[in-house]
Amino acid sequence: MKYLSVTQTARKWGLSERSVRNYCALGKIDGAFLTGKTWNIPFDAQKPVRINQKSPTTLSEILSAEMKAKLSGGIYHKVQIELTYNSNHIEGSRLTHDQTRFIFETNTIGFGDGAVRVDDIVETANHFKCVDLIIENAHRPITETFIKELHRTLKNGTTDARQAWFAVGEYKKLPNTVGDMFTASPDEVKGRMKELLLAYNSAKEKTFDDLLDFHYRFECIHPFQDGNGRIGRLLLFQECLKHNIVPFIIDERLKLFYYRGLKEWPNERGYLRDTCLAAQDKFKAYLEYFHIKY
Repeated sequence: MKYLSVTQTARKWGLSERSVRNYCALGKIDGAFLTGKTWNIPFDAQKPVRINQKSPTTLSEILSAEMKAKLSGGIYHKVQIELTYNSNHIEGSRLTHDQTRFIFETNTIGFGDGAVRVDDIVETANHFKCVDLIIENAHRPITETFIKELHRTLKNGTTDARQAWFAVGEYKKLPNTVGDMFTASPDEVKGRMKELLLAYNSAKEKTFDDLLDFHYRFECIHPFQDGNGRIGRLLLFQECLKHNIVPFIIDERLKLFYYRGLKEWPNERGYLRDTCLAAQDKFKAYLEYFHIKY
């Protein structure tokens, strides 16, 4: 059978290349399949009929469509690798960017020489599942149940999960700190989390600062024994999707500025805001590359 490229099909049907890719990703073109990152479209495939249903246009819609289609090489693929690598790396993971990408793309481990921590591998695979969860739940209010589900997913199968004192998917049992900052004591966590979510969810419209303030307050509570930074950044990304705010990913270059911003937030909001805006600029470059409007 003869196959056409996306470009050839777009020209034949009088559509944009992006529309053809979206049709392929959504399974609306019979017989279309991927070879690497290239769609192969049967020569005699019929142009899909649009029935009062627009193609995905927002970042949230596009991520959801690509996730469901298991599309390789798109913005969903990029977000999975960049968010997982950078968020885990901030917390001490020793996996390289290439190793993280290899796990996502092949679901196998083939690192050659050198020792690799098992927990780094497990938490990387788990973080990919967490990203799927925030995409699937992007338009739902944040709840304690969902936050605990994220934590359970992230820490499942790790060394921590086998410790009697470590509560996977539940609030912490022992006091902990963030650097030199004290956090909520275990007996305070439940009440403070309910208070935080009630206040945050009561406001329908959210600004960029509202999201950052929620992140700061969540990290001050530090509700779990471990994994709070990653859970907090996942929630931040989800809330950006929900409120049509360009998301951002904190990388190694911004790590120390990010920590300073969190510490100084009560007194000077500019540090954290500027750091996150710088990260947002980098994410805008991804959106421009994939021709996604923002």
